[in-house]
Amino acid sequence: MSSRRAVILVGAALFMVVAGAVVVAWMLLTGRPASLISGEPAAATAATPGRTIKARLFYVSPDGLGLTGVEREVPFAEGAEQAREIVNAQIAPAAEPLVSAVPPGTALRAVFVTERGDAYVDLSKEAATAHPGGTMNELLTVYTIVNALTINIPAVQSVQILIDGKEVVTLAGHVDLRRPLAKNLSLVQ
Repeated sequence: MSSRRAVILVGAALFMVVAGAVVVAWMLLTGRPASLISGEPAAATAATPGRTIKARLFYVSPDGLGLTGVEREVPFAEGAEQAREIVNAQIAPAAEPLVSAVPPGTALRAVFVTERGDAYVDLSKEAATAHPGGTMNELLTVYTIVNALTINIPAVQSVQILIDGKEVVTLAGHVDLRRPLAKNLSLVQ
């Protein structure tokens, strides 16, 4: 390995360590729940039994090059718990002929919405480890979740995806997940 490449790798590793420390410090200072910092799922407040809302959920379009919005009944919940219900509905296995962009086995660990309108969605490791890869597949997975929350919950302006309670650079090497992302309707057909 050349010395230039070694310096770059060491610099990148150092940057990631410093960036991680800054994120953890920011979470502690802004009052984000310790459950997201520690990786333990936050306690859920149950949805109101029997009550539902209509939510627009997103699935892979028939040509595989975009997303299709579909209206679905989702359990009603108060406040930020509505975000949990929408994400749970979005990551649930899709009924045919719909195809989910979210890898099978992915589970929701926690959802948190800040007063600024940033939502943090903590998914299980399967969101990354079971991901098929590829730029388009990763875009569809990310914006399935981002668009579902930003379209259905007016208070949510952007979404950051976490894996097992930790910030990740990407799911599969293509989409930068180090900061909250705004909705992207260019992928919706």
